[in-house]
Amino acid sequence: MQSKTLKIVAAIAASFAGLVVAIVVLSVMEIISVVMAKLMLVALLGIYVGFGVLIAIYRLIGKLE
Repeated sequence: MQSKTLKIVAAIAASFAGLVVAIVVLSVMEIISVVMAKLMLVALLGIYVGFGVLIAIYRLIGKLE
């Protein structure tokens, strides 16, 4: 169980880091502006935190039943 959880956390962290790197690369290559890159990073963080909260609530409700 512990190993499975660590693999899931590592996959989530890797996907987040990959998307952050992609946004930074697009900004450095001037495909997107710095302001747009900041907005995308904030939105990405919000999506990951929001879904994390939803998953935590779902698991909590599952334990209550």
